[in-house]
Amino acid sequence: MDGLAKVFIDGASRGNPGPSGIGILILDSKDNEISRISEKINDTTNNVAEYQALLKAIIECQKLGLSSVHFFTDSELLARQINGMYKIKDEKLKPLYVRIKGKLLGFKNWNLTHIPREKNIIADKLANDSFKKNNGK
Repeated sequence: MDGLAKVFIDGASRGNPGPSGIGILILDSKDNEISRISEKINDTTNNVAEYQALLKAIIECQKLGLSSVHFFTDSELLARQINGMYKIKDEKLKPLYVRIKGKLLGFKNWNLTHIPREKNIIADKLANDSFKKNNGK
């Protein structure tokens, strides 16, 4: 697929750690929706959920054959760690970081940008909907 795809991601955790979910919205270069994902994941922290949302989004984009992707997250920590501005201190995040950085090498171009929560409404809703959809909570 040609052009720069836009991917909005979010992770949510209730309890931190607690029940967790991810939300992903993938748009093509003309802002047409390609895919949306709302998925419950293992109980974890909010930061791990954010990382898992990015990892799942990368895998999904690669399955779709996208070569140039701009990821958007409302997690400043995730954006700054992946972009090399912050060190990773949480041991649970380090293996996810390594996996993500390796998978990002598969793209011709990629960016990850921090955006305000109000610009990430759909991914946030998808992450929170995962709680209702998968076990009635």
